Amino acid sequence: MLKKINFKKTSFLIYGLGSTGKSVVNFFKKNKIKNYQVWDDQNKRLFKHQRPENLELALQNTNYIILSPGVNLQNSKNRKYLKKYENKIITDIDLVFILKKFSKSIVVTGTNGKSTTCKILEHILKKNNYKIHLGGNIGTPILNLKIKKNSYLIIEASSFQLAYSKFICPDYAFILNISNDHLDWHGTMKNYIDSKFKIFNLQRKDQYSIINKKLRHIFLRKKFKGKLIIPQIHDYKKIKSKIKNAYLKLKINDENLSNVFTLSKLLKIKKKFVLKSLNSFEGLPHRHEIFLEKKNCIFINDSKATSFEATKSALKNCENIYWIVGGLPKKNDNFTFGNSKKNIIRAYIIGKNTHFFKQQIKNKINFKVVKNLRKAISEIIKDIKISNINKKSILFSPASASYDQYLNFEKRGEEFKKLSKYYAKRL
Repeated sequence: MLKKINFKKTSFLIYGLGSTGKSVVNFFKKNKIKNYQVWDDQNKRLFKHQRPENLELALQNTNYIILSPGVNLQNSKNRKYLKKYENKIITDIDLVFILKKFSKSIVVTGTNGKSTTCKILEHILKKNNYKIHLGGNIGTPILNLKIKKNSYLIIEASSFQLAYSKFICPDYAFILNISNDHLDWHGTMKNYIDSKFKIFNLQRKDQYSIINKKLRHIFLRKKFKGKLIIPQIHDYKKIKSKIKNAYLKLKINDENLSNVFTLSKLLKIKKKFVLKSLNSFEGLPHRHEIFLEKKNCIFINDSKATSFEATKSALKNCENIYWIVGGLPKKNDNFTFGNSKKNIIRAYIIGKNTHFFKQQIKNKINFKVVKNLRKAISEIIKDIKISNINKKSILFSPASASYDQYLNFEKRGEEFKKLSKYYAKRL
């Protein structure tokens, strides 16, 4: 049962003043909630009049600590205090569920495919006259949305947000998949999995728990109350031929679309209207984005692939691949190529952690260390010009985070597209 909070009689401390923390401050100001303080480890000047002089005392005396998802309890310099008062930590998404201004909620989590699934759901529901709001980890802080009473709220939830959630209770909760990721933040794979499964903790019997079949045993062991639904990819494949959208017909989207069709059935949206909506959907940038084709070469920007599990799909779905890989590797990541090894002509390793990628790739596929994107694309163009292979794929799927060389995966992807368009003129 969700707890009610009297905001006028409750005190808060907002910890972390990135985009999420600032959205909480703005939300409090807009709703004339005055009993709050703020803290940021890096920026001591931001909202300085609301910053406590003694952090430990403030944490001790406040009712709730609203933690920004970027704050890592494993390495925060104030982790001792935060861990001591961990039972008080909530998130911005918790505030949305406490207020519950929406009609129905759809919360999507998983290691890969969250953003694409959320955007497809948003697109279909809008096309079928639902009032929709979309926010969370996808980019728009949830408290920045102007949520209306009779609307559906779609939230992309990261494991960081779910780890400390205490009030999230979705009408439709999705776990798409789980693979090795964010272990530097969570510490162990068990902690990572447990954070994802918190999405089901408060669900009632009349709410739906939609989960990958490989995770069914965990759900049953934990004895959640929601109605368990397992999306069936083979059911989706029966109607896949009727989709005219080339991007969505790619095999990499099968899992995402099987989840989408599962929800459309629960909402009783007719199949013909779902298919019609899908045909006008445009894919998200940096997710297997085919942005350039020239002289039998296709250029694919898959910069969002920040682990090998995310890259695996691209390697399976392309042929004659000139693969650019490298960046900041994920803790405990392991490259297992299987049959996709035969699809790779050569790998080009970029970034500051070349040793890790050499160890993962050596004796498996041909590779070359090139350090940066410019050099990688230049070398690929040279190799392609002397190749007699007919159809070629230039795939940028780094299987790693961007932070060793770029601010984020978006900046990294834009750089790849820009350089590709420049060097492609030499083909």
